[in-house]
Amino acid sequence: MHTTLFYVIIAILLVDALWGWFLEELNRRSWADKVPARLADVYPQDKFEQQKRYRKANHRFGKISSTFSLIVLLVFLWFHGFAWVDQQVLNVTDHWLLRPLIFFGVIGLASFITGLPFSLYQTFVIEERFGFNKTTPGTFVLDQLKGLLLGALIGGLLLTLVVWFYEVAGRFFWLYAWVGLSLFMLFFSKFYTTLILPLFNKQTPLEEGKLRTAIENMSKRAGFSLENVYVMDGSRRSTKANAFFSGFGKNKRIVLFDTLVNDLNTDEIVAVLAHEIGHFRLKHIITGTVLSILQMGVMLFLLGWFVDNPALSRALGADEAVFHIGLIGFGMLYSPVSGILGLGMTIFSRRNEYQADAFAARHADAVALQSALKKISANALSNPTPHPWFVFFNYSHPPLLERLEALDDQES
Repeated sequence: MHTTLFYVIIAILLVDALWGWFLEELNRRSWADKVPARLADVYPQDKFEQQKRYRKANHRFGKISSTFSLIVLLVFLWFHGFAWVDQQVLNVTDHWLLRPLIFFGVIGLASFITGLPFSLYQTFVIEERFGFNKTTPGTFVLDQLKGLLLGALIGGLLLTLVVWFYEVAGRFFWLYAWVGLSLFMLFFSKFYTTLILPLFNKQTPLEEGKLRTAIENMSKRAGFSLENVYVMDGSRRSTKANAFFSGFGKNKRIVLFDTLVNDLNTDEIVAVLAHEIGHFRLKHIITGTVLSILQMGVMLFLLGWFVDNPALSRALGADEAVFHIGLIGFGMLYSPVSGILGLGMTIFSRRNEYQADAFAARHADAVALQSALKKISANALSNPTPHPWFVFFNYSHPPLLERLEALDDQES
């Protein structure tokens, strides 16, 4: 049985990789030779050619990095690397909690080290070559260290929670873990911009003036109680612009990248914020959170049924059922289910984006939102003609041209 599971895991990894490469190739072949007429005002031909060079560089880099990661994982599986790491940990301790914590710590650190050269190349070669990178070596190092420590802290706490429930609750540990992880998800969503984001970026309240007044007037029309609008120093790392809504209750906050404030005019910024407010007023954030919690419940329910099966651990080289090795085996076997559920979430997300655009058109200015979307896309050298299949399986937002067409209907 465990031999069959081993080859099923290998097959899942290979099929997933081949499917991803197939979609990437379809997308590559869909790149237009000329600027779509509707984008000619923001995409002069020389900039459009630069966009294609940027896409090609990322396409090649993505194939190399994903192939490398796949080969490393396949070799690790073939030589029972997970079982070997666990045995080394077992030589140090067999404590019910320390053993899985050290095991995942070693795996996580190894993954971080192997991925670091690719992060460096992406940031300081590709992003630098095309004028996006503003990250200094010092900032990069600090970001990596903070991310590593934060990941170890949060990941360690969550793993401790799951392992403890497994030890005390037996077969129904998944139910307790579901409640605990759901509470953490809600806590994280509520306090992300006040606890986590400040570790990496500085946020300052939007100062009084024309922009603030225009935003406040729009928020009143939209029926939104505006309390916290902040500008974040995104330009410390990149020239790309963005805005997002985070939190709920008294902790809800709109965050503008300073690059967005610099790149767009007042009407365009107001329209972008109306879109973000639309997500809140239309309950997309709450609905998305509920769906994510339900999706996690499905995963944990299946985990509770299968993680104790010795064949799951033996498929990865262990001699007996080992909870933390079973977790890894389950994660790989669960990948197709996760992909299907994730596809549902991307479809849901694209629908929400259209609705938030329509909300912005009603409470701000559809033409200004169209202009803002075009500028943001062009400044980021985004691909304006992605393949429909690639969009269907990967895009959480509709393609730019489709959003512009949908907004045309809001103007009429």
